[in-house]
Formats: sequence, structure tokens, C-alpha cells
Amino acid sequence: MSSFEITGGYKLQGEIHPQGAKNEALQVLCAVLLTSEKVVIDNIPDIRDVNKLISLLELLGVKVRRLNDDSALLTEGRSYEFEADEVNLDVLESEEFAREAGALRGSIMMVGPLLSRYGRARVPQPGGDKIGRRRLDTHFLGMEKLGATVSYRRDGYQVEAQRLKGCYMLLDEASVTGTANIVMAAVLAEGTSMIMNAACEPYVYQLCTMLNSMGAEIEGVGSNLLTIHGVKELHGCCHRLLPDMIEVGSFIGMAAMTQSDLTICHVGMEHLGLIPQVFRRLGIEVWQRGDDLYVPAREHYEIERFMDGSIMTVADAPWPGFTPDLISIALVVATQAKGSVLIHQKMFESRLFFVDKLIDMGAQIILCDPHRATVIGLDHEHRLRGVRMSSPDIRAGVALLIAALSADGKSRIDNIEQIDRGYQHIDDRLRGLGADIVRIEN
Repeated sequence: MSSFEITGGYKLQGEIHPQGAKNEALQVLCAVLLTSEKVVIDNIPDIRDVNKLISLLELLGVKVRRLNDDSALLTEGRSYEFEADEVNLDVLESEEFAREAGALRGSIMMVGPLLSRYGRARVPQPGGDKIGRRRLDTHFLGMEKLGATVSYRRDGYQVEAQRLKGCYMLLDEASVTGTANIVMAAVLAEGTSMIMNAACEPYVYQLCTMLNSMGAEIEGVGSNLLTIHGVKELHGCCHRLLPDMIEVGSFIGMAAMTQSDLTICHVGMEHLGLIPQVFRRLGIEVWQRGDDLYVPAREHYEIERFMDGSIMTVADAPWPGFTPDLISIALVVATQAKGSVLIHQKMFESRLFFVDKLIDMGAQIILCDPHRATVIGLDHEHRLRGVRMSSPDIRAGVALLIAALSADGKSRIDNIEQIDRGYQHIDDRLRGLGADIVRIEN
């Protein structure tokens, strides 16, 4: 177990490059299983969850080759070549696969490609953040619609099909990973599939774009109605990951909380959706400069009210709504704003349970229920105080890190392996901006 020791109160300065998108990486890495030809993927982040998935692919027999070194890691990301021409399906029955796949929620997206290309797949009940119920019904109901047989045992899921056939389906929820899994299953199916209520997040857009470059025929990319004409085989391609929009939002919040002057470079502005707008409604100045975002140092930022004068509400929603992965960041930013805001986390019922740690630091927060918290901003008149705490999940962990950077005194964050799952070398990058942060190996 490792910890971060942070001395707060230092203003940050400079430029920071967001890593490649974690959530996109977990999807497109699974897509390499759909072809025997070589696939090159650029801008892959060096984070725990992505590295675990690459190791799982190697365990299955996928040939993996690193194409660049670490000299440009923090600006260009890693480039890899994958070749899935000798996949060993017997590995799916091994204890090692069960153990490693069970520790990574992203392993569920291997099911669609394996089923589509080989006719069978197996995956243990996947792990991941403990942020509430995260059911997998959408994945498997979609595969059953395509003609697969799904069986559930205590140790996981078994999926088989003689031949997948295209069909019309209306997803019961606009699940991002569910949509990705079903799309990857459908691209090699016989006939045409229509997926209504598909997720349209940038991650799914990128996956569909990559599959089309491999020879798939997917229409409606970027919308909630996808039409997939099955093809007999897919080919190799080159693909580059988007900048991670969750990191972009995290850095906006970090700049505001620490009253810092920060430039976030090459953010992929056209794929950020409401993210800059929501932070602006919290009073933060966010300037666009080409494909960069600039957050100027400000002593104060004031939360807007609705046009009728009522208290501002920040709520998550499926894309193009505000992503739930940034609700924790919006909440911590509001603790030092001027004014009040209601934070409404609709999609997960356990994601606000880290607020007790912010209250220990001196934040004024009322947890109304598992989904809603009212934050009364301190307007930087009363600084948060450093405390010892533990990171419960990736996003809450970074929210606590942001709080610690702005606090008086020293803070210690334990269980930072959670943060490492989603943020690439975050301590090194923050020290480059002037933060006082030390990694302690316990």
C-alpha cells in the first residue's frame, strides 16, 4: 500500500497535458481481438487499469509490442502494436485469467469481440470501483438478442453462439460499456443490427470510428441509433486515443481550488461537451485558446444561480449531459466557491460517500441522501485543513487530492493505488507545476 503526503497552499503554474482517455483505452484495446492483423494504438496512458488489460491480452496470446520509449510519455503517450493471430481460448478456463480479469471491470468488454470472432467467451464477475450497483444486464441481453446463450455461475459468465445474427434492439439503459460490447459483437454478425438508445459518449464514437477504419460498416456514429451491417472480417488499423476529458475537468477544478494559473494543452475541445460550461457555472474562468484551455489565477469564484434566482444544481446525466466521473470534482470545487450549490449524483448511489472526509477538513456540506449533497462554499475565507484520509475510488481519490493541495498544513492520502488506476504519474506531473507532493511506499 502506498500513500501521498501533500503540503497544501502552494499555487501551481505552467502547462499540463492530459493523458490518453482511460475509458476509451479499455474499449479499443479489447477491439484488437476482432482481427488477426496488426493494430497500432497511440496515446495509451500508463495507468494500472490499462496496464492490467494489456497483460490480460498477452495472457490470451495477443502479441504486444511497445513502439516508443518513455521520453515523450507525458506529452505524447505510449504507442503499442497488437497482433491477435494466435489467441488461446483455453486460457479463459485458467485460474490466472479468472483472478486477473476479476480484478478489472474493463475485462467485461473482451466478451463481445471473443464471442463475435470465436463463438464463445467467459469472464469472471468483474471488479472496479465500489460506487454502487453496476449491473451487466445490458451487455448480456444485447448478446442474447444477437443469438448468444448466456449462463451465469457463481464464478462468472459463460457466453456462446454458433452464429450471431443481426437484429433490432432497444437497450434498457444507455450503458457506455454495454453499447461498446454489443457493437463489437455485432460487427461480425450475419445481417444488419440496429441498436436504439445506444450510448453516444466520445468513447463509443471513437470505438466505432476505429472499427470502421478496420472495415466495419457502422452508421449513425455519434448518435443514439447505430446501424451495423455485419462483415465477414476486419483488418488492422492505426488509432489514436482522445485526451482524457476526466483529467481535463480535474485540472480545471485543481486550478480553481489552488488559485493557480494553469494551461491544459491539447484537450480535444470538440469532445468535451458540457464540461467547461459546468465549471464556468461554478464561477471558474475557463478560456479557450485553440485546442488549449487556460484557467487564470483568481482569488474568488462565485457560483451562478438559475435565472429565477434559485440555487444552482449540478447533476450528472448520460452524454451529452455532464459526466458522472466529474461530479466528485465539481463537489470539491464548490467547497471554496462563493455561494451554494446542490450536487445531484443520479447514476450511482455510493459516489458521494467520501464527503465525510471533506467535512473533516472543514468543508460545509450537507449530505441529503445517497444521491444529493448541498455545498455551502467558504469563498477561500476559511481554508480546508490537512488531515489523513483514504482514497475510496479513482474519482473521489483525485477530489481528495485536490482538496489537500488547497488545504492548510499536511494531508496524507492512503490507498492511492485507486488513484493510480486512472491518473498517470499524477505526483510527478503535479510536482512539475509546483505542488509539494511525496509518494510514500508503506
